[in-house]
Amino acid sequence: MDSALMDAAVARAKVGDRPAFGQLWLDLSPRVAAYLRSHGVADAEDVTSEVFLAVFRQMDRFSGGGAAFRALVFTVAHRRQVDWHRQRTRRGTWLTLDDLGSEPASPSAESAALAAIADEQVVAALGTLTADQRSVLALRVVAELSLEETAAVLGKDLGAVKSLQHRALARLRRKLSPDPYPRDALARLNARHA
Repeated sequence: MDSALMDAAVARAKVGDRPAFGQLWLDLSPRVAAYLRSHGVADAEDVTSEVFLAVFRQMDRFSGGGAAFRALVFTVAHRRQVDWHRQRTRRGTWLTLDDLGSEPASPSAESAALAAIADEQVVAALGTLTADQRSVLALRVVAELSLEETAAVLGKDLGAVKSLQHRALARLRRKLSPDPYPRDALARLNARHA
């Protein structure tokens, strides 16, 4: 959704327009779920629903346009993701239906979508990042937040966010392309200059 449409949807949602809430949900919920999944939240769809429930409950007090709304949504998502991990630490391992081992008769829509999107190499590479680096990349790429908005969501200064983004991208580049040059490139270069 472009910024003008989002601004209009937010303005309508502030006065209780249900279709506007639906538009905001449809536009942002896949990004929120992806952000949560990138941080290892197993029940990302449930937590996404909690995020939007919390955001929509405070719409009457919200001021700002689409960009501020998106930043609010991802601020709440970040906090819920932290809470989710704290709960898992206190309560121990939580089994999902997938962990129980019984395969459903047909794959769920979620499983099919995740299978189509998930690339094991990218997931493994994201696993090598620190939690802060993953958060910065997810907010910048998935949520499409600016550096300033990302800094506000994470409660960090702008320089720290830039540094985290730079280090995360450099680490991903090394992980995904450990050998940036063809094996024989140096031999060919040396042969030309000999």
